[in-house]
Amino acid sequence: MDSTEWDQRYSSTERLWSSEPNLFVADRLADVEPGVGLDLASGEGRNAIWLADRGWEMDAVDFSEVAVDRGRRRSDLVEFIEADILDWEPSRAYDLVLIAYLHLMPKDFEPLIRRVTGWLSPGGELFMVGHDRSNLDEGVGGPPVLEILWDVDQILEWLGVLRLIEGGVVQRPVEDDGDIVFARDALVRARAPGAETRTTMSS
Repeated sequence: MDSTEWDQRYSSTERLWSSEPNLFVADRLADVEPGVGLDLASGEGRNAIWLADRGWEMDAVDFSEVAVDRGRRRSDLVEFIEADILDWEPSRAYDLVLIAYLHLMPKDFEPLIRRVTGWLSPGGELFMVGHDRSNLDEGVGGPPVLEILWDVDQILEWLGVLRLIEGGVVQRPVEDDGDIVFARDALVRARAPGAETRTTMSS
C-alpha cells in the first residue's frame, strides 16, 4: 500500500489502532532509562507517545499525512515527521529505534534494517516486533501474505555487528468475540556495540 491508500484507510475510521502501546513495547521498555528514540513507520504514534510520556525524546516517522496529523494532535512531546521511511535519513543517532508491525517485501525490508543498524548510538537498541510467519497458520490477524511476514532467523542475518538481546516468537492475546485467542509475533531486540547497556531505572 502506498501513502494515499494508507491515508484512505486512516480516514475511514476515527482511530485505526489502539491508543495504548504495544504489549511487548510496554513490557520490555517500561523501566529502561529514557534517551533519544525513533519510532519508524509510527502510524498514529501510540508507541512514540507512550515513550515520550515516560521521558524519551522521540522522533516518529510515517508516510501517511493523516496518521502524522493525528499524532501531532495527540502529543506535542513527539517530533512527528511525514516521510517515506525507505528514503528518509535521520539527522542524529538514537538510543532506541523501534520498528513495530512494519511489513515490507524482503527486497525493501532487508536494506532498511541494514541501514537502521547504523542509526544507533553506541549501546543503542533496535527493538522490532511484527507478525511472524507462523501467524499465518497458527495465529490470528495480521496480513495474509507470507512474503511480508517476519522470520526471526532471516532478520538476525541482517543485524551485522549488533548483539542479540532477545529473539524469538511470542504470543500476544487478542480478544475475538469475547474469547481470548493468540497472535504470533516475531520479537527481536539487539544492541549496538561501543558502550554499556542502558540501565533500568530504580523503583
